[in-house]
Amino acid sequence: MTDQLAKKSEAWSARFSEPVSELVKRYTASVDFDRRLAQADIEGSLAHAAMLHAAGLLGDADLAAIRAGMATLRDEIERGAFAWSVDLEDVHLNIERRLTELAGDAGKRLHTARSRNDQVATDIRLWLRATIDETRAQLASLQRALLDLAEPHADTIMPGFTHLQVAQPVTFGHHLLAYVEMFARDAERMADCRRRVNRLPLGAAALAGTSYPIDREAVARALGFDGVCGNSLDAVSDRDFAIEFCAAASLVMVHVSRLSEELVLWMSPRVGFIDLADRFCTGSSIMPQKKNPDVPELARGKSGRVFGHLVGLLTLMKGQPLAYNKDNQEDKEPLFDTADTILATLQIFADLVGGISVRPERMRQAAAEGFSTATDLADYLAKKGLPFRDAHEAVARAVRSAADRGVDLADLPLDELRAFSALIDADVAAVLTLEGSVAARDHVGGTAPRQVRAAIAQHRARLAVAS
Repeated sequence: MTDQLAKKSEAWSARFSEPVSELVKRYTASVDFDRRLAQADIEGSLAHAAMLHAAGLLGDADLAAIRAGMATLRDEIERGAFAWSVDLEDVHLNIERRLTELAGDAGKRLHTARSRNDQVATDIRLWLRATIDETRAQLASLQRALLDLAEPHADTIMPGFTHLQVAQPVTFGHHLLAYVEMFARDAERMADCRRRVNRLPLGAAALAGTSYPIDREAVARALGFDGVCGNSLDAVSDRDFAIEFCAAASLVMVHVSRLSEELVLWMSPRVGFIDLADRFCTGSSIMPQKKNPDVPELARGKSGRVFGHLVGLLTLMKGQPLAYNKDNQEDKEPLFDTADTILATLQIFADLVGGISVRPERMRQAAAEGFSTATDLADYLAKKGLPFRDAHEAVARAVRSAADRGVDLADLPLDELRAFSALIDADVAAVLTLEGSVAARDHVGGTAPRQVRAAIAQHRARLAVAS
């Protein structure tokens, strides 16, 4: 680029007596990462141009030249033929420079009644809106994969845990539905976040609005926004929507990480509840027998990366006075990386869940350990009139006796059980079975197979409506 072209490319060059140093150019340039906003920038610029034309601020020939130039620009970017320049600092000036080459003075007129401040805020919102839509679609895919795995295991019994100690029997299908609920809430949060993303900043200009007779509502309609940002100062400086997305994404990764932790535990030979398909695992460079659950482990680690981006954005914004500040250039890389991370993670997890092999016999064996039906025996006694706290005490003594003998409650003879409470009768046998325990939780949200199948049907119906 010649010195003359470089000078013309700087929108503020006439104000300064010396050029920006090469070190400062490299330090302040954002084009290496904000170029991914290019399509949003073109979309927003075309809507802005149409509004300027409708307001009588742009002639017919200029509008046609801008549209033709942007079509060429879009094609060049899609083909990878666009020449990005660090000298032009960011995506906006790169596109404006090329548009001016293609459309002449019309390209220079496009910036009437706007600033890069409201321009970039609009671009980010357009990009993020599409990203949220893609995230919600990926969340739906993962939920469907979990439902597909849960359905054939609606009555597969496994131990439910508290404190990582065997607590009560549940079904594997019921356990998986807990994650469906989590990811459903994630989708709701993303939808709610989208409402606040979908407000148009364009028209706020640098910070105070503009003296031109613009029609912000028309631009909002053209770009599919629900409305406009109500205060020009807030419009250009607000990044709450980016923080909110990163917060919602962090909760997505919390849930992914919790699922990952369980997959790693379940796959361990010491537990052996499941096996992961080979395509999601790796071996060891020294131990030939190893099959390592690398994907869940890495996803568990990537959660920290997303959490860090959330904290980074909160820190970025906490000390900024109104209105726009250069600090806000630092919003994009954490936002982009957060989106990339959760989208890639959700996509691979939908595939991973579909490749899980279940070992029902090992789950059942584990559920039979640890006196998992003790609460059922306490409930049995309470239903016969014994105050629950007294029933709890009686069963605790029975558990201690069985533990001393190395047997389960169900293995104790009836006469020995009656020593702990005269209310125990022959019908207790059904109460102490694993099947009887899960079947007894026959209410909405319970682990009874009938309820699990009903919940699966409800989730499928919800996802069908959402799609």
